[in-house]
Amino acid sequence: MQAITVQDRDAGVSGLTCSELPYPHAAENDVIVKVHAAGFTPGELAWPGTWTDRAGRDRTPSVPGHELSGVVSELGYGTTGLTVGQRVFGLTDWTRNGSLAQYTAVEARNLAPLPADVDHITAAALPISGLTAYQALFDHAHLLTGQSVLIHGAAGGVGSIAVQLAREAGARVIGTGRSGDRDTALGLGAHTFLDLQAEKLEDVGEVDVVFDVIGGEILERSAALVRPSGSLVTVAEPVTVRPREGRAIFFVVEPDRVRLADLAQRLREGRLKPIIGAVQPLADAPSAFAPDKRTPGKTIIRVTEE
Repeated sequence: MQAITVQDRDAGVSGLTCSELPYPHAAENDVIVKVHAAGFTPGELAWPGTWTDRAGRDRTPSVPGHELSGVVSELGYGTTGLTVGQRVFGLTDWTRNGSLAQYTAVEARNLAPLPADVDHITAAALPISGLTAYQALFDHAHLLTGQSVLIHGAAGGVGSIAVQLAREAGARVIGTGRSGDRDTALGLGAHTFLDLQAEKLEDVGEVDVVFDVIGGEILERSAALVRPSGSLVTVAEPVTVRPREGRAIFFVVEPDRVRLADLAQRLREGRLKPIIGAVQPLADAPSAFAPDKRTPGKTIIRVTEE
């Protein structure tokens, strides 16, 4: 099968190639998915799991990408809850070969059924962004109706979903980003928008929740904006500057079949819309990782035609 592989940790993006790999093995409780569309995170070549398995052993050449939408082609021993031929979407394991391949092995519990009226391209944009946004706002920050939430990167893959979920929950939403992101963030439901390049972050005032996907100085300065008993939640890096009387949480998104199904239903009802940017074929996936290639929305790799 065709797959995008990386073998040299020091080579970075230039080490990504389109290669031939053996068809994957379905372990116990696995399914083999014929991948129709896949998503990736540009920084994942720096993640330890890209290079080692759960025991810390080298597993190169490895296949990056952790979001997928496709069709079940094979069931591993003991697998229940899914059937061959079923449309599914979800997350691959962080320490196994990922989704930028024609076929990949995934634990069945990491996948949810994909409704027939949701296309694979749209579905592949939802797992990491949707689960990260939901878990940040509600599982970790416990956002409530009437509270205020500051969402950094409000027009990005994760931030755009967070804006929509927070607005629907009845929160007052303040989005941040670059000047060109203003119309997108406001169109998604943000009540106000702050240009991080031209406006002063501290002018936002106190908020109940800060959700950060940027890290660095923005994360550190955001701690002072959290009001007592509020929450600062980030997926960018461990928190070093904490709110004076609030909580600080750094987390890594976790698979959740029930929540994936809920997100898909929201999408079907028009209550949620992932922002999809470029759609590229599998052979062009290496170029999509380039650090200087910034496109609006999430880049999706089309692996198999519908």
